[in-house]
Order: sequence, then structure tokens, then C-alpha cells
Amino acid sequence: METRATRIALRVWVALVLAFLYIPIGVICLYAFNSSNVQSWPIAGLTTKWFSPAIHNQEMRDALWLSLQAALIATAAALILGSLAAFGVHRFSFFGRELISFVLVLPIALPGIITGMALNSYFSAFGFWRDHFGLATIAVGHATFCVVVVYNNVIARLRRVPGSLTEASMDLGANGWQTFRYVTFPTISTALISGGLLAFALSFDEVIVTTFTAGSANTLPIWIFGQIRLGQQLPQVNVVVFLILALTIIPVALAQRLTRESGILRTE
Repeated sequence: METRATRIALRVWVALVLAFLYIPIGVICLYAFNSSNVQSWPIAGLTTKWFSPAIHNQEMRDALWLSLQAALIATAAALILGSLAAFGVHRFSFFGRELISFVLVLPIALPGIITGMALNSYFSAFGFWRDHFGLATIAVGHATFCVVVVYNNVIARLRRVPGSLTEASMDLGANGWQTFRYVTFPTISTALISGGLLAFALSFDEVIVTTFTAGSANTLPIWIFGQIRLGQQLPQVNVVVFLILALTIIPVALAQRLTRESGILRTE
């Protein structure tokens, strides 16, 4: 049985871990309202004067639009490929199934620089890709690890769904499409949504793989990285980071909540 001292120690430890994770984020958010263009502590004062220049920065807008396009394409590809792979691995028994499952999960475990270098070498070796570095190559690069997120979510949900539901549906006269539409899809719907949201978030803020696959194009994370390195527009960068953090919380929180659901979307 845990003693009172143990419980206090665990609470203090959790508080320290949370502080370690979120204090830097809080500081960068506070800098977005800094009245000075010099990042120093304590801040000179509070202002919102940097928000308008940041929002109307055309270079930032172009980078944001490219990031959104790449994330949407990568997420769509991940939903299709990850779901198909999950169904294939779960439903059929064949030689090498565990190996295929391992190969599907491997891309997200590899260091991003390895994946980026491999993709860059592949794209550079073929004339079509070599001449079209940009949105297409970024989306393909992001899809390699986004597929893993969807695959893991869907196959975990499929393993929790009893096979008797499908058998009962078929016994009642439903064909394969009807069984999928009325039985299988509702049970995996939240897994698809949470996997898609997490895949979108991963793609949207990816830097390492994007560096090797973007060519001369700039996604928002690369634009932020470049501005921090130059140090000329730090107040605007702080504002953009603050706004992106505020928007990113929504899909991540929604995905985390949906992951806890039973697997059937509520219709009420």
C-alpha cells in the first residue's frame, strides 16, 4: 500500500515533468505579446502590435498554405494505405505477416534524417521527381510515417472488435459491403478520425524529412526555423508559433478523446 510520502513524491514528480514540458511553451507564447523586439527576461511590456505584421506576412502565408496542402494530402494517403494494410494484416493469415507488420511500423522508428536522406536519393534518381521537388515530394515523404499512425490505430481497434459481430452480420444475410458499412466502419470510425488527426498534426509540423524533400519550397516549420536562425523577425515568429500552438491543441485533444471512446461514433 502506498504511503502518504510516496503519493506526495509522485505528485511532485509529475508536476516537475509537466513544468519541464510546458514552461518553455508558455515562455514562447508570452514572447508573442512582448512589446520589445528583443527576447529578454523579464519582457518589456505587453502588446499585440506584432500580430498584424505576422498575419499579413505573405511569405509566412505561402509557407502555411503549402504546409496545409502537404498535411491534407499525406493524411488522405495515410488513411487509405494505413487502413488497407491494417485490414490485410488483421483479416488474413499468411507467411511473413509479423514481418510485414514490423516493416509497416519501421518508418516512424527510424531517425528522420535517415528517412529524409533515403527519400532525397530516391527522388533525385528519377527525372520526374528530380524536376518536381515541392508539394508532391513533401506529401510523399510525410505519408511514409503518417501511414504508421493510422495503421497502428486501426489495427488496434480491429483487434478489440469481436469477430462474432461480422459473423452475425453475414448470418443475417448481409453481403460484404453491407457488413463493412453497418458493422465494421462504425466500430473503427473513431480510430480513423483520431489517426487522421494525429497524422495531420505530425505532417504539419515536420521539419527533418521536409528539409530533404522540399527543394526550394518552404513549409511553415522550415520558415520558422529559417527566421529563428536569421533572428530578424523573431517577434513575428513568436506570434505565428503562438497561433499554431493554439490551433494544434484542438485536433490533438480531439484525437486523444476519440481514442478513449468505444469505437462507435455517437449520432445523437
